[in-house]
Amino acid sequence: MSQTELPPPQSVPSGPASGAPDLFDELHHADDLYGKLWTLANNLWWSWHPECDAIFRDVDPIRWRQLGHNPVALLREMTPERLADRAGELVLHSRINYAYRRLQEYLTSSQTWASTNAGVLGAKPVAYFSAEFGIHESIPIYSGGLGVLAGDHIKSASGLGVPLVGIGLYYSQGYFRQYLDEDGFQGEDYLETKIENLPIQAALDSKGNPLTVSIDTRDGQLLAKVWLMHVGRVRLYLLDCNVDGNKPEDRELTSRLYGGDERTRIRQELVLGVGGVKALAALGIDPGVYHLNEGHSAFGALQVVRQLMDNDGMSFEDAVQLSARATCFTTHTPVPAGHDRFPPALVEEHLGPLRDALGISQKELLALGRVDPDNDNESFCMTVIGFKMSRCANAVSSLHGVVSRRMWQSMWPDRPENEVPIGHITNGVHVASWLAVQMQTLYDKHFATDWKERLQEPDAWQAIHDVDPGELWETHNALKHNLLSFVRRRFSRQCRRRGEDDQAVEAARHILDPRILTIGFGRRFATYKRANLLFSDIDRVAEMIGSSDRPVQLIYAGKAHPKDEPGKKFIQEIANLRHDPRFAGRVAFVEDYDINVCRHLIQGVDVWLNNPRRPLEASGTSGQKVVLNGGLNCSILDGWWGEAFNGSNGFAIGNGRSHVSDEITDRRDAESLYRTLEEQVIPCFYSRDNDGLPRQWIKRMMNSISTLAWRFSSHRMVADYTAKAYVWSAGGVTCEMRYR
Repeated sequence: MSQTELPPPQSVPSGPASGAPDLFDELHHADDLYGKLWTLANNLWWSWHPECDAIFRDVDPIRWRQLGHNPVALLREMTPERLADRAGELVLHSRINYAYRRLQEYLTSSQTWASTNAGVLGAKPVAYFSAEFGIHESIPIYSGGLGVLAGDHIKSASGLGVPLVGIGLYYSQGYFRQYLDEDGFQGEDYLETKIENLPIQAALDSKGNPLTVSIDTRDGQLLAKVWLMHVGRVRLYLLDCNVDGNKPEDRELTSRLYGGDERTRIRQELVLGVGGVKALAALGIDPGVYHLNEGHSAFGALQVVRQLMDNDGMSFEDAVQLSARATCFTTHTPVPAGHDRFPPALVEEHLGPLRDALGISQKELLALGRVDPDNDNESFCMTVIGFKMSRCANAVSSLHGVVSRRMWQSMWPDRPENEVPIGHITNGVHVASWLAVQMQTLYDKHFATDWKERLQEPDAWQAIHDVDPGELWETHNALKHNLLSFVRRRFSRQCRRRGEDDQAVEAARHILDPRILTIGFGRRFATYKRANLLFSDIDRVAEMIGSSDRPVQLIYAGKAHPKDEPGKKFIQEIANLRHDPRFAGRVAFVEDYDINVCRHLIQGVDVWLNNPRRPLEASGTSGQKVVLNGGLNCSILDGWWGEAFNGSNGFAIGNGRSHVSDEITDRRDAESLYRTLEEQVIPCFYSRDNDGLPRQWIKRMMNSISTLAWRFSSHRMVADYTAKAYVWSAGGVTCEMRYR
C-alpha cells in the first residue's frame, strides 16, 4: 500500500449473507456510506470545507460539539447501520457522495497553480519543518500563531498544488488547557489525546514496515516513531518518542509542546531536525528544498550535510555550500526569548556523535551557532545556525525585515545594514479555514464564479463594492449574534465550573448586547502584546463602556505561558473586571483560547484590537482573519498592519513611531488608543442613516476586504515562497545573472 492510500476503516462483506440477499444489500449500502465518511474524516481537507463539517455535525449535533468537532471520534461511536439510519432520516446520501467525489477530484487533479509555476518541485518537493502545526481544534499539536501559520501554509500548499511534505512532532498532551480559578488566575491542565481518535496512521518505510528513526547522542540513542497525517494533497509526518526502547523520561519527550527545561527542549529539537531529515530519507523522499520554519528544526541542516558527505563523498565545506543553497530559513520574532539558546555542554551531549561523523571540532560546531565564532562565552543559538546553514532567509513582514537586518547585522560585519541578506515574505491566512459560511455565501452570490481559485489576485475581491450595504451589514450582524451566543455559553459554563451560584450562572447567559460596539482581543498574553493597555486609565474605559448612547463591550481571550507570571497577572486583571459593577455584563474573558474560540471571535467582532509594543510584533495574523469576515482592525502600526493600513480600511493607533523609553511609549500609545476609539471608532460605528445603517463604517468594511483579503491570504504567501524562494533553492530559475 502506498503512503497516500488510507486503509479501509472496516471491511465490506465480499458477498451476500446466506439466505438474506436484501439484508446484504442494506449492509453493503451502509458500509459504503460509512467507508466514504471515514475517507473524508481521515483527510483534513474536510476541515476547510463547510459542507463536510455540516455533514458530520448533522449526524449527531450534540456529540459533535461534545467531541470537539472530531469526525474520527464521532464515527468510532457509530455503526454502519446506525449511520445508515441517520442518513436516511436526514437525506444525507447525496451530500456524502458529493463531498466524497469532490475530495477524489481534488486529490487527483493535475491542473494546479504549481503545475505551471513550480514544475521543478514535482521531482524534488519542499520539506517544511515546524515545531507545531495548527490545522484544526481537534488536532491539539499547536499553541498559537506559529503553529496556525504552519497549518495555513500547508493548506495553501495543498490548494496551490505545491509539492510539499510537512515535518513536525506528535505531542500526545499538546499544549495546556487553560482554566481560571475563583481569583481569576490561570491554571493549566494537560490532557492525553487518544491517538485512535485522530486521522493518523503509522508511516511505512520502503519495505512496508512502520517507520522508526534513531538519533545518536553521547548518552545513548533516541528513538522516534513516525506518524502520517493527510492534509489535502500534503502529507504531514509527525515524530513521536513514546516508543519501546527509549528511557522512561525520553518516552515523555514529545508529550508536551514547549514544556520542560533546556535539556528537554534541545532533545525535542534534535528529534525534529535530525530525526525529521532521517525520516524523509527512510521514506524515500528526496527534497529539493528544506524550509525551516523558525530555528527549532535547524539541527536538521547538519544531518543533510552528513547525508551529502556519506552519499556523495563530499567534504564538509562543499556539503555545507550545497545544502545551504537548498535551505530556506524563516525567522519569526525580534523578541530575545523567541530564539532558543543552549550552553556548549548540552550541544556537545546531543550533537557530539553527529559532529564526529561530520569530522569537525567542537569549536567549529559551536561557531555555527554563534554570532561571533571566536567568542567562547557565547551560547549556541538556533536562529544563528538557521541563518548560517541557509542561503535564503526571510522575516515575516516588511517592518520585521528591517528589524531583523538591524538585529542580526553583526553576523555580516562587512556589509551595511541594508545589505544584510534577510528579506521578507509577509504572513497570510488560509481563507477557506477562517471565512464564515455566511460570508462565503455572500461572496459566492456576488463574486465571479472562480473567485476561490483566484484568492491571491486583487481583482477577485473588488466585487465587494457592488454588494448592497444592507446585505453586508445584515450578514455581519448574524455572525455577531453567533459570537455572542458562543461567549454566553462558554462564560456561563466557566461560572458553573467555579461553583458560582445559580444567579451568577444565569447572569452569564445574558451578558453582552448585539447592538453595542464589540471589540475583540485574542492572542498570547506575552507582556509585549500589552493586553492591559486599554485599562491604563480604568475610569476612562469605564466611561466608554457605560455610555448611555454609544457604549462599548469587550471580549478577551488568550493564554500566558505557564512560566510567564506577568502575563498571568494581565489575564487576572482583565478577567476580574466582571466583579466591577461598571464592567459587569460588558467585559468577558473566554477561557482556553484555541482555533475554535479564535474562529468565533474573528468572525463576529466589530473591531479587532491589537496593541503590541512596536516593533516587537513580527507580523500577526489574527487581524488578517478578521478582514475576511468584515471586521475592522484597530492596531498599532506594527507587523502586517504597518504595510496594510491605508487610512480608510481600518484604524491606526499612533503614528508608527516608538520612544526609546518603554514607559513613555506605553503612555503615549495608551493615549492614542483612547483618542482613536473616542474620536474615530465609536462615532463611526454609531453614525447611522435613516435606514439604521452605519454607511461610513460599512464603506471601511468594503475597503478592508477589497484591499487586504487578497494581499494577506496564505495562497499569496505560499505563491511568494514558491516563486521567490523554493524554485530558486531547487535550481529551477531559467535566468539569474550576476554582475560585478
